Amino acid sequence: MHALIERADRIAARLTARRETVAVAESSAGGLVSAALLAVPGASAYYLGGAVVYTAQARRALIGLDEAGMAGLRSASEPYAERVAVLVRERHGAVWGLCETGAAGPGGNRYGNAAGHTCLSVSGPMTRRLTLETRNGDRAANMEAFAAAMLDAFLDALAEADRAS
Repeated sequence: MHALIERADRIAARLTARRETVAVAESSAGGLVSAALLAVPGASAYYLGGAVVYTAQARRALIGLDEAGMAGLRSASEPYAERVAVLVRERHGAVWGLCETGAAGPGGNRYGNAAGHTCLSVSGPMTRRLTLETRNGDRAANMEAFAAAMLDAFLDALAEADRAS
C-alpha cells in the first residue's frame, strides 16, 4: 500500500496546486485506488467520491448506467472503462474521472478475460485508455497492480495537462 500512497501523494500535490478534483469508479481493484487517494492528508480538497462498481446492480445504483446505457459495451473493456470514467466525473461534478474494470483472479471473468486483465480510463482535460495484462492469478497482487496502473495513468494524464497549460 505504501507504493500506492506515494503515487497518490504526487497526484494530490498536482490536484491541489491546480485546484482540481477527482471521482473514482473501480471494480477489481476493490477500492485500493480510492484508499490510496484518501490516505493523503487533505484529500477533501481534491477527492469528491468513489464507488466499487463490482456488479450490474452496483453499476445501476452507483453510477446510473442501466442496460440501455450498456448497449454496445462489455464490462472489462476499454470503451466501458471510458464510459464509466466520464459518468463518474459528470455525476460528481469533478474535473477528472477514473475507472478501473477487470478480473483480479484467481480465475478469469465471464467475458473471457483471464485473471490479471484490467482496463483503465482517465477522463478529464486529458484522457487515457489502456489495458493491463499481468498474466498472474494472484488476486491480491493483481488488485495492487491494477490500482498502481490506474494511479500511474492518472499521473501521466496530469503531467500531460501540465505540459499543455
